[in-house]
This record gives sequence, C-alpha cells and structure tokens, in this order.
Amino acid sequence: MTEGRPTFPVEPWSLTEIGVDHSSLGVLESVFALANGHIGMRGSFDEGEPVVVPGTYLNGFFEERPLPYAEAGYGYPEQGQTVVNVTDGKLIRLLVNDSPMDLNYGEVLSHRRTLDLRAGVLRRVTEWRSPGGRSVRVTSTRLVSLARRSIAAIEYQVEVIDDQGDLYVALQSDLLANEVNRLETEDPRAAASLDRPLHSEFSVGRNRHAVLVHRTARSRLRMAAGMDHVIDIPDTSTEDIEANSDLARYTLAARIPPGSSLKLVKFLSYGWSSRRSGAALRDQVDAALATAKLAGFERLLREQRELLDQHWDEADVEIEGDDQLQQAVRVGMFHVLQAGLRAERQAIAAKGLTGPGYDGHTFWDTETYVLPVLTYTVPRAVRDALRWRYSTLDLARERARVLGLRGAAFPWRTIRGEETSGYWPAGTAAFHINADIADAVVRYYNATLDEEFDEEFGAELLIETGRLWASLGHFDAEHGFRIDGVTGPDEYTAVVDNNVYTNLMAQRNLREAARAVARRPDVAARLRVQDDEVAEWLRAAALMAVPYDTQRGVHMQSDGFTHHEEWDFAGTPADHYPLLLHYPYFDIYRKQVVKQADLVMALHLRGDAFTLEEKIANFAYYEARTTRDSSLSASQQGVVAAETGHLDLAYQYWAEAALTDLQNLHRNSGHGLHMASLAGGWTVAVAGFGGLRDHDGELTFAPRLPGQITRLRFRVVYRGRKLTVTVTPSSAIYRLVDGDPLEIRHHGRRVTVDHTELELDVPPAPMVKPVQQPPGCEPRRRDRV
Repeated sequence: MTEGRPTFPVEPWSLTEIGVDHSSLGVLESVFALANGHIGMRGSFDEGEPVVVPGTYLNGFFEERPLPYAEAGYGYPEQGQTVVNVTDGKLIRLLVNDSPMDLNYGEVLSHRRTLDLRAGVLRRVTEWRSPGGRSVRVTSTRLVSLARRSIAAIEYQVEVIDDQGDLYVALQSDLLANEVNRLETEDPRAAASLDRPLHSEFSVGRNRHAVLVHRTARSRLRMAAGMDHVIDIPDTSTEDIEANSDLARYTLAARIPPGSSLKLVKFLSYGWSSRRSGAALRDQVDAALATAKLAGFERLLREQRELLDQHWDEADVEIEGDDQLQQAVRVGMFHVLQAGLRAERQAIAAKGLTGPGYDGHTFWDTETYVLPVLTYTVPRAVRDALRWRYSTLDLARERARVLGLRGAAFPWRTIRGEETSGYWPAGTAAFHINADIADAVVRYYNATLDEEFDEEFGAELLIETGRLWASLGHFDAEHGFRIDGVTGPDEYTAVVDNNVYTNLMAQRNLREAARAVARRPDVAARLRVQDDEVAEWLRAAALMAVPYDTQRGVHMQSDGFTHHEEWDFAGTPADHYPLLLHYPYFDIYRKQVVKQADLVMALHLRGDAFTLEEKIANFAYYEARTTRDSSLSASQQGVVAAETGHLDLAYQYWAEAALTDLQNLHRNSGHGLHMASLAGGWTVAVAGFGGLRDHDGELTFAPRLPGQITRLRFRVVYRGRKLTVTVTPSSAIYRLVDGDPLEIRHHGRRVTVDHTELELDVPPAPMVKPVQQPPGCEPRRRDRV
C-alpha cells in the first residue's frame, strides 16, 4: 500500500485536500474519516473508486479468529478479535451517460474536499469531464451524527456544467457487505485479513428504502444497516430498488437539462447486538431512519453545528505563533471527540473508528492518553468509557484467576474484554494497564466528584485492581515491596523486575483502593474486603521498590537497566527504525534502548514522586536512549521537556505529536489514525505548556511558553465549572466562565479563581544543559520530514 505524505493548506477550522493525491489516498481516507463513537466511516470517495480501504465500522462489532502458536503455553489466549468492515453505506455510484465517474479516468477539472471542524461534516466538490466529453460538478456533504448515535447521511448533487444539451445520468445508491479489503502490508501492526466475515440473514427493499441484516460466524454478533432516500430532480426519472444477501441498491435514472442539477439525500442507520433478533434490529434501524428522514438533512446539519459550537466553547485550544500547529491540534481534538462521544459503554480503540489498524483493539492508550483529554473537555464520554471497562470486570477477574492472581487482570489488547494478545512479554506481562485504568478512574472522580459513578463502578474497579498488585508483588527484606517479571510501557525492555513506571502507578492504585474502601464501606463489604487486606495495601505502597542508580544519579527504568550494554546507535542505519522490524527482540531486550517514554512518563503521571532535580537528570539520561519507535512517545517527552526547562525541544515534540497523521510521520496512517498521538496535541498544550496536573485531587498549573508561541489559551471543565487559562511569555490569566470560585495552584502558589481575571507572573524556566537524542532520532521537525 502506498503511504504518501499529503499536504494541506493551513486553515484554522478545517482540513482541505486540493486536487487528487493518488499517492496519499489511504492517509486521506483516515484523516477524512467521520465517526461518533458508534459508527465510523473512512473518507473514501462517494463513488467507491479510487479507494484503498473503504472501511465502515461499528464500535464493538468484530469477528473471532484462532491465534496460532508455534509453541502454546498455559494461559495463552486462544482467540483473536478483529474489527469487521461492515456494510458500506457510503456508496453512491454515478454513471454520466455511459461512463462511470471514477477519478482515475476521464479528466478531473478541479477537486476539493474539506473536513469542517465546526460543522462536523466532510464536504466535497469535484468537476469532472467524462471520457465521452460531458462535464459535471459533483457536490457532496457527508455527516455522521454526533447527536443521533445510529444515523449518518449524505447529500449528493450532480450539476451539468457544459452546454451540450440534456444529460442522462444514473445514480446507484448501495448498501454493500463483504467488500474486499485492499490493505496490503508487511507491518505486523496492521489488521488481520478476514474473508467474507458477514453472513446474510435476510434483506428487504421497498420504494427508496432497504435494510440488510448479517451476522458473524464465530463471534455470533448480528448487525443491521438501512438506507432511505429523498430526491430532488429537475426532469423525468425512473427508480428501482433491489435487495439480496450482500447488496441493496436504489437506482435513480434521470435527465438533467443544461444548467440544472439533481440532488439525492441518503439517510443511513446502523445497529448491532449480541442478543437481539434480526427482526428487532431491522425494526430498530427502520425507526431510526424514519425519524432522521422526518427531521431532514438540514436539521441534522443544524444539530451537528450546535453540538460542536458548545464543544469548542468548552474545549478549544487557541495558539498564536504557529498556524499550522493550531490547525493540527484542533484536527486532533475533533478526532478524539469523534472516537469517544457516543461510544456509550464500548471501548475507544487505538485507531478509533478510522481504520483496521491493530485489528481495531483498545489498549492502555485509551485510559492514559485519550481519557485525560476527554476528562477535562467531555467528561460524560469518560464515564461511558470507564463503564465499559467495568462491564468487562468479570472477564478480568477470571483472567487474574487463570494467572494465579487475586483481583482483576485487564487485557493488554481487546475489543470485547477478553485478552487477545498472542505475545505475552508485551501483552500479559504488561500489567501496568490495570494501574492505568485505576488512574483514569481516579482522575475522572477528582475532576467530576461523580459520587454515583464512584459508588456503582469506580470504587470496585479500584479495589479489584488494588488486589491484583498485592498478589502480583511480594515483600523483600532488602528492597521493600517488589513487582517482578513485568513489562512497562517500553516494549524494548520486556519482563523486568521493578519497572519504575509500573511500581509507582501501582503504588497510587493501592492507596486509592484503600481510600475507596474508606469512602464506600458498602462496596467494600460486598467485595469482602478485610481490614488486614487494606493494611497490606498501604504497607506495600509505603515500601514500594523504586530502583535508583546512585553512581549515575538517575532512576533505573527497571532493576539493572542502567548497567545494560548501550545500544550501538551510531551503527544503526536510518532505515532500520523502528528497531522491532529489523532486529531480534532478544538483542533489543538486553540493551539500553527505549522504544517510547517509560520512566519519563512516570515523571509526568507520577510527578509527585520526584523532585525537580531528579526530573531534570532522568529526562536527560533517557532522552539519549529513546528512539520514539512508537507514536505514543512524543507527547509524553514533550510534557516533561516543558517541565524541565527544555521549552524549544518540547515545542518540537508538540509538533511531532500533533502532526503524526497529517504528515504521516510513521508511514502507517493509512491503517487508521493514531488516537493517542492526536490526543497528544492537547496534552502538550495543556499539561506541557499549561503545566496542568491533578495529583490527589488538587488542580495545579505551571505554565511556560516556548519562544515560538506568543499566546496560548485553553479551557478545562472541572467539577461543573469552566475555567479558561491564557498564557503569555510573562503572565498567566485565570478566569472562571461559570460556577463557584475554585482553588488552584499556580507554580506552587495557592490562589482562588472566580469570574474576574486573575493575572499572575510566570517565573523563568530552570536553567538546564541541552539534551541529546540518539543519532537519527531527533524530533521529526515539519521542515525536515
């Protein structure tokens, strides 16, 4: 698959493609994807061609497949899960006289597609001359409703722009199941191929309306897709509808006089279930279509705009000094919103619903990268995402039992809740995901004080993950409480003892579990928590092992890490990154080379466990050993770079995180967007240059700007209040838009913010020596890509 690098005009509120960039089609399909957390539609052309991956996805809808092992072992997962490219409703094929419109043929006179971040739609205008010499202007507006979870719609218009008399056209509006996946790659991160995963149960078509119902063979999930149409035609026409197992088609043939146009509005609805009958799903889709059609396309557009107006009013990040970065941060925030807003008790996948990469799985990325953004901008989406985790708690308890542990062991990668990682050193051994989930629960509770959530879901998640750590670790007379044989965020250093990130996150998890017991005695009683169990948690937290190298004056990423052999960066060719695709793991695992921020991320998320001097020393040491072979790394390095005084470096990492997909920096954005990296555009702005931290329920800020940025303004939603923070090179201004006064800290100083502007000086950054990255692993600067 060709993975080009698209270019976009710099615009504050949109992303536009001008002309047809065939080398970047896959990437453009990803960045132009529309979704609402339930439905995801890649940005392929309405006419279906040219295309790389036409994908349409339903959150949580997957097929199972056996996981092959050369040598099986106890506790290995037996089944994989892969997101299904479901029935495609985007297709509206156009025949101009006897020529199918295909941008590979004929002549493209002009072409423009725009993702409108305020309207929440994908607009397209193409002027095309057919091989037969007839010229038309095709205009379409595509919408996946953020207000109506099961609804999408397309307005499609054909206008005659030549003077050669009446034009005869035919439109074929399809529901097409079991499309061929054209994604070809040797990258192991790409999706597993599924051959015709949808099995037809029944189909129905009447008038301008059709529904297809399918199920999967192994996962036994059932889905329905429906379409209906409204047409506006200038002259005579004929209509037809057909429906069979994998194709429903509404055909409209019409005569268009010169200067006139034909307009078709296509309404789509999707639903799926593991329990409901095909008839029930059909009826559900029919009803949703009926209400959407009654509302009309203009009302759907209005609902979308009103919802997004409110969102940007509560969540926007304004940047002065870098217009391209401003655009990229907003694009990232828009896609994060699309991934989670209407997920409603389903997972937020690593690619959202923008492509088949990583088989559509969710990882720890959700809780550690995506949910922090949503916690302070759209907290209701976080509640739903954490309720999905809670819904899988029994599966996590069973997984812990299989592993000989207490509490809950959540899966490294999954769609429904079962562990599906076939490589246990980077899967099962990466137990830190349990503390990451607990961290997200605590952050959400502190930011919302949602007592109902805490009582019904949150406290139990904290207690069961706390139990895991108590049984996974052990007390050692010399080193305190040890957690051995685990893998931290750095997948280039697997199955280690006392990974600092894991241990410190587990420490917080244990303390928060004890607080949950005190806060919710009824929940603790139901879970049969004993006083001596809580005492053990607190003792383990107090004695948690945190390896430190006194000779080098830095923390060890894990026991002995700083004594490993150094990686030969000077002898590593530039085209041998990422290392995992060019070197055996056994060689990588025993060297001082870091795939992504690990201990550095602990400096951010557990910054309360380090002094500033320790952060400065640790950051410099690990910066020289981190390759950033993962898109997860740049944002975390950017946050810590900003805190430790490397403001220009933080700015470069900010650009890399925000532009990862827009510039296809990892050469795989055609598989789907990197949601964690997109979230990083917000994270570096707000947690990096805004200095936002929320340790133990206290909201603190320590803002500082890099020289390239003259003003940064962001908003956060916190405990029912909307707080705006405006940062300039010399000062920060805090103001509450609504709600009662709020206590915060500014660079350590406790202050109270109300509805008047509170302006405070920004102290200078600490004086630090420049840091070095491994040769060839410097931040990917936009002018050097």
